[in-house]
Amino acid sequence: MRQPEHTTPTTRTSRGHQRTPVPWWLPVPAVLGGLFVVVPVAAMVGRVDWSSFVALVTSPASTTALGLSLGTAAAATGVSFVLGYPLAVLFARSTSRWVGVLRALVLLPLVLPPVVGGLALLAAFGRLGVLGAFLDEHGLRIAFTTTAVVMAQVFVAMPFLVSSIEGALRTGDGRAERVAATLGAGPTRTFLTVTTPRALPGITSGLVLCGARALGEFGATLTFAGSLQGVTRTLPLEVYLQREVDPDTAVALALVLVVVALVVIGTTTVRTRPVTT
Repeated sequence: MRQPEHTTPTTRTSRGHQRTPVPWWLPVPAVLGGLFVVVPVAAMVGRVDWSSFVALVTSPASTTALGLSLGTAAAATGVSFVLGYPLAVLFARSTSRWVGVLRALVLLPLVLPPVVGGLALLAAFGRLGVLGAFLDEHGLRIAFTTTAVVMAQVFVAMPFLVSSIEGALRTGDGRAERVAATLGAGPTRTFLTVTTPRALPGITSGLVLCGARALGEFGATLTFAGSLQGVTRTLPLEVYLQREVDPDTAVALALVLVVVALVVIGTTTVRTRPVTT
């Protein structure tokens, strides 16, 4: 008689899908990891002075910083897409060793301290920088301007977009593009009608993550753009400055950033939710 095969038990969900079980001990470190993040945020929320919260976050300095943050983050996200999407396609489709070197350099800000990124931008585009000196001679000054804020945000945020789109493109083998080419579609038409729709989930999540990272950028902005109210003082910089003179305002503004981050993460989670089969 044939012995029954030994199979791993599975759990059936309410929708009829099978769910792979996890080790019994796994929830313990998972819960601790979650608490490590949740507890500090909850503690900060507990320190908010709710009686004056609206007045604190709607003060002229706060609203100016918030408006500047939203505007520069939107601009940085747009620039990151224009420059980063072609890079992501190149990284996903090319097998050249030199493209791999370029990829490592482009993704370097993911692990580079933001302050170091600000120093690098200052060395390149500052008044005495490699390119900044030339631009300054022609009446174009970048450092310590709103343009510098956008450039700092692009420097630190674009790698998130590139990595997300590249990951989405690598899930396919390029067969659809090759089929389109055999049917007579040119490279540009294939790029716009085949590659881009296939990469749309990665583009969406990449744009959201890029915008969130740009909105929360601090170190590179402070180093390269400074902290001039109404010009370069974004909301993270306003939080940092208020921490010394008015902790209640700092906590209230920090909560605004937390709420924005939660909205962004929630949007990304919904859009990138895996499909159960």
